[in-house]
Amino acid sequence: MIPGILKFALVSWVVKAVANVKMCNKVYSVRGEARRILFGIAWPFLLNIFWEPKSISILRHQYWEYNEKIEIQNRRIAGRKANDESWLPLKTYNTSRNLFTKAAPASRSPITTGLYATALILSTGLFAVYYFDSRSALHRYVIMPVLRQTLDAESSHKLAVKVLRSGLGPKDPVTDDENLTFNLWGHQISNPVGLAAGFDKDGEAIDGLFDLGFSWVEIGSITPKPQPGNPKPRVFRLSEDNAIINRYGFPSQGHATVLSRIRARLPIFLAGEQETASLRDGSLLAVNLGKNKESPADSVEDFVAGVRTFGPYSDVLVVNVSSPNTPGLRGLQNKASLETLLTSVTQARDHLPISSINSQRPRLVLKIAPDLDQSQIEDIAGVIMGTGIDGVIVSNTTIQRPSHLKSASRTEIGGLSGSPIKHYTLTAVKTLRANLPSHIPIIGCGGISSGEDALEYARAGATMVQVYTSFGYDGVGTCRRIKDQIVEKLQKEGTTWAKIVEKAVDEFSLKDELPKVKPGEGTVNQLIEEAEHLNKLLDKFGSKMDSVNDRTIAAASQPML
Repeated sequence: MIPGILKFALVSWVVKAVANVKMCNKVYSVRGEARRILFGIAWPFLLNIFWEPKSISILRHQYWEYNEKIEIQNRRIAGRKANDESWLPLKTYNTSRNLFTKAAPASRSPITTGLYATALILSTGLFAVYYFDSRSALHRYVIMPVLRQTLDAESSHKLAVKVLRSGLGPKDPVTDDENLTFNLWGHQISNPVGLAAGFDKDGEAIDGLFDLGFSWVEIGSITPKPQPGNPKPRVFRLSEDNAIINRYGFPSQGHATVLSRIRARLPIFLAGEQETASLRDGSLLAVNLGKNKESPADSVEDFVAGVRTFGPYSDVLVVNVSSPNTPGLRGLQNKASLETLLTSVTQARDHLPISSINSQRPRLVLKIAPDLDQSQIEDIAGVIMGTGIDGVIVSNTTIQRPSHLKSASRTEIGGLSGSPIKHYTLTAVKTLRANLPSHIPIIGCGGISSGEDALEYARAGATMVQVYTSFGYDGVGTCRRIKDQIVEKLQKEGTTWAKIVEKAVDEFSLKDELPKVKPGEGTVNQLIEEAEHLNKLLDKFGSKMDSVNDRTIAAASQPML
């Protein structure tokens, strides 16, 4: 037999459970009704099984006490519905949660619910409007500072690339002002602000970056074989100096992977109306070519392979011999090595088939360092003119450390970029401009964070500019902000970007003209000088034609595969 105390405890628990279910049923849910009926049938049978007169009397009293509580609760609810305040306030009975009860959310009036829903929709919509517009201050003054405080430099860099790749990144909805347009290699470019290599290293977010308003998006550097780059940490913010030091060391997924991404963005059926590989009017797609770390220092094969791989799918190929983070790479800037390299890549480019995308071959551009002295820049200018390179980017990062740097990270090894290198880059631009003819454009890159910075490069003879570090600090609105500042300055001066560049290039470029003879003052000596000058020009033209013929004969003699 079961001891009496256990019987009493068991049956008492059942009665309380039934009473609780009945109480909860009136207040919370209909589901409790089934449980109430079940226990209403079951508990008399349990009493009969454990029948003891004294116990029955106690349980009956307990049961009616709970029923009274239920009745009071029901009357209180009825009074509340009828706004009968005579029943309020009543003593609140805490109904403990147990196996047969569950908490229910506090009831809310439809008006309150509607207000909350409206506020949520409006706030979400407002955030979306600000987020998807790259001009919004939200990005520069909220999102970017939060990222800098919560993520390290490389992690925030990767996150930005993934967001722009996803198609959920902000966009620049404004059409570029006509005063920003200029001509480059026969293309009408919509604005002079481009993105330098190093941000989208593997061609993941090409269209997302064009959506931000850049007229030139340069992906890479890309190496033939995949390589991880240098060990982490390898990127350091110098916030006090508005600068970055990086020693990435060409981390790359390799030619095959990046090429597959570039091909994937092409339309299935090319309409034949594309003027550029960017697939956008007034924009150019550039691919920055690097070399693998384990390749021989003096080898040019990595660059030649890059030309053959990406030539048919790009508007511009950039030969990067100026990164300080790959051993031996900057040695290729020496005159003899550079001449061999540029001759090889030029020949490889000239043997490419005409692109099915834009019906032309890509332009070749050399990217140099800002750490070169005047004699080195003059040698490079001579090699450029002799090998047929189409343009120069000045410059890459610097290994110099200005004395005014404040950040504790200033001693880190790697290339410095941002505002502190502007002086070095501008000096190199001016020196190179004086040693190149006007038909070879220079692209300025280094310390550009405002419209005034960009115009300073234009007045030094740069055809356009690129940004990198300022984009990393100020976010997706950087391009639009710089363009708007340029337009404001141009309108005040009553001029255009193209006129400023044309004036500077004509003034500072290397002159290669015939001696001018004033009308009526010609002499035999002047005619002789003019004839000698023409003879020199013919010799140069003949030597170039001979080299072209040699390459044509060599190509024709190769067996067809």
